[in-house]
Amino acid sequence: MFYPTFRARRIRGNETFRRMVKETTLSVTDLIYPMFSAFGKGIKKEIGSMPGIYQQSIENVLEEAQEVFELGVPAVILFGIPEVKDAIGSDAYAEHGIIQETIRALKKEIPGLAVITDVCMCEYTDHGHCGIIKDGDVDNDATLELLARESLSHVQAGADMVAPSDMMDGRVAAIRETLDNNGFSKIPIMSYAAKYASGYYGPFREAAESTPQFGDRRSYQMDPANRLEAVREARMDVEEGADILMVKPGLPYLDILRELREEFDLPMAVYNVSGEYSMIKAAGLKGWIDEDRVVMETMISFKRAGADLILTYHAKDVARMLKAGNVIY
Repeated sequence: MFYPTFRARRIRGNETFRRMVKETTLSVTDLIYPMFSAFGKGIKKEIGSMPGIYQQSIENVLEEAQEVFELGVPAVILFGIPEVKDAIGSDAYAEHGIIQETIRALKKEIPGLAVITDVCMCEYTDHGHCGIIKDGDVDNDATLELLARESLSHVQAGADMVAPSDMMDGRVAAIRETLDNNGFSKIPIMSYAAKYASGYYGPFREAAESTPQFGDRRSYQMDPANRLEAVREARMDVEEGADILMVKPGLPYLDILRELREEFDLPMAVYNVSGEYSMIKAAGLKGWIDEDRVVMETMISFKRAGADLILTYHAKDVARMLKAGNVIY
């Protein structure tokens, strides 16, 4: 097809036709909103590097979660800030830990809201790493037992789905076996299948108070240069029983998202991480970009690349725009 026989602007020039032939769509039901639950009362502490996002005690988590639910966002994912951290992250799997108590409160007050929990140790360990330390590094197999205990404790408290983010080898199988053996075979696992060792996590580490006290996480999170490794990681998670695969971060790894979408037929999620959120927020506050437009363009890029679900701190704003019919992309 060549000009002048074919003129693409015939369609583009008519707003109705533009909407009718739109290839990719975004819905509020695609969104998952991350929340940070903190031990204590009366806490609503804005995260300095993430305007509009807070560490909150349970009563304030409930208030915001109600707002999220009324906007039509179907699910939240929880991260915890415990009262005390220790070398083995014991609050992560404590019966009355911060996340376990938050789950119970949410399921009691807003039963229609799906509660997903991040399963990792970094928020709960005093060293900030994602598992048990041995000889200066995370001991993979010793950590699996704790991740399985953490997942079970979340589900026993009422979680609807668990999402392991630790990147330990074999963690999906360990969690699946533990859940199945304890009568929770119906609980799905959303695996952080391709989680890269990224500089985009900086603001999250402030939010979750999870900065490593020594070294870094490159021995267990993926090398940003690797593409085929992501396919191998995802394939292992599929074979171990994952129900949903996730790519994290989002924007710098859209090629990985597309690669996994074409390789696997499971639902795909993407995490629009803290650094991505903070950059858009900062530029928007400076007036350098049209924030709403860039947010929506970012969301549609995830959908176009193959995501079914988007974990994003922009979820409330996106829901409001969609509700208002303000689809500006």
